[in-house]
Amino acid sequence: MRNTMRLALTAGILGWLLPAPAWSADQQGGLSMAADTTYGCLICHAEKRRAFTLGIHSEHGIRCHDCHGGDPTSYERDQAHRGRYIGTPGKLATIELCSSCHADADMMRQYGIPAGQLAEFRTSRHGELLLERRDLNAPTCTDCHDAHTILPPEDGRSNVYPTNIPGTCARCHEDAQLMQQYGIPTDQFAEYRNSAHGIAVFERSNFAAPTCMGCHGSHAALPPGVNEVVNVCDHCHLLIGRAFLQGPHNEPSRDGELAGCLGCHSNHGTERVPPDGIASVCVNCHEPSSRAGLLGVDLQESVVEAAADLVSAEQAIATLTVGGKQVSDERFRYQTAVTEYRQMALALHSLDVDLLDELARSVRSNTELVRTTAEVRAERRWEHKLLLVPVWFLAISAIVFAWFKFRDLAGRDRTS
Repeated sequence: MRNTMRLALTAGILGWLLPAPAWSADQQGGLSMAADTTYGCLICHAEKRRAFTLGIHSEHGIRCHDCHGGDPTSYERDQAHRGRYIGTPGKLATIELCSSCHADADMMRQYGIPAGQLAEFRTSRHGELLLERRDLNAPTCTDCHDAHTILPPEDGRSNVYPTNIPGTCARCHEDAQLMQQYGIPTDQFAEYRNSAHGIAVFERSNFAAPTCMGCHGSHAALPPGVNEVVNVCDHCHLLIGRAFLQGPHNEPSRDGELAGCLGCHSNHGTERVPPDGIASVCVNCHEPSSRAGLLGVDLQESVVEAAADLVSAEQAIATLTVGGKQVSDERFRYQTAVTEYRQMALALHSLDVDLLDELARSVRSNTELVRTTAEVRAERRWEHKLLLVPVWFLAISAIVFAWFKFRDLAGRDRTS
């Protein structure tokens, strides 16, 4: 009895000292800001309260005993842990516990959350290791989402916020000792950060760019197969994907002889092939003297020339701008050339040589007009300068003549 009174007094003191909101619901369905001193879990686990109240579960009235069981109204440890008490669940028990709600379609419908995560997890590489092989190195729900501070994906503090997802995956995938058991390299995160996708996400905050989940999936995390790579990339690069399907590389990619997009681009590095590097990519698979190898050289020359044309046109516009000229028409032609240059990427992926040549000629035509305008205006400036030469000569001659005349008159005055 004395111990019970002491624990009750401790609970009251904790309720007065701890500023974080408790988990009792108010009349509007929210959370009461008053500390709930009748909740026995706080006596021993007061440090968990703040972590839990930050998460999404507490906002919807979920409390400790909903996941851990036990009797929260008791202040005695043995009595509080009686009944269906789970304590700290293991990895397999965690999946069963989370899916008791998250696999219930009727319960999840009201929150707009899909109820198929467990089914997806079973098909993933993580699920295969954990559920079938009982490999406890594989992650469970709380390894990615945390145990108590579970935040929605749109919260910047969440482990699955777009800029945090690569770091969440890297917790395991950068562990050399852990990955060695599965033959998985540990440099994916470093490659991703320097890739076109990583730069878009981390530096430009472009969350339309894929993170790890964009290509591998989230709960159904699985590397795409060799003949599936094009379809995965096609989710974002729709026009490029359609062009690839129309080209000669599509059939060997579908048959698994070529890893689709990975034949020219790396997976996590996803680098852009520079204009002067096209031929070197082609000879990775084709002999330099072969028809395909020589075609790569021709393709590179067309793209390099078009890129140079764009640079020269941009410099011409800058020159005109410095000269104080109106350049709206020239900018329009330049943007048209840029659009056509970008369309050349479609021709490269379909290997449509005729279309590539047509686009290259159009780029040359538009940029040539811009350069010609700049050259004509530069010639006119020189003509104006040349016309000023005799004017300056006559002006200087008049000044010199007037000076001599003035000196002559001054001399006559002194003689008189």
